[in-house]
Amino acid sequence: MTKKVKSRRKRSDTHMGTIEKKYGRDFGVRSDKHLGNFLKDRGYSSLSALLKSKAGKKSSGKEKR
Repeated sequence: MTKKVKSRRKRSDTHMGTIEKKYGRDFGVRSDKHLGNFLKDRGYSSLSALLKSKAGKKSSGKEKR
């Protein structure tokens, strides 16, 4: 059974550190950067668009060296 997760609308002044912690991702930015600024800088239309992308996904540790 697949659980469908409905994401709540996040305010644009939410800190990226909060987003990284909640979704287990590392976007490589300061934790106090605002979500709205990050989305604008990177060209994402929304948090859901960002989360659907590969940005910030942790690697499985199997990448080639």
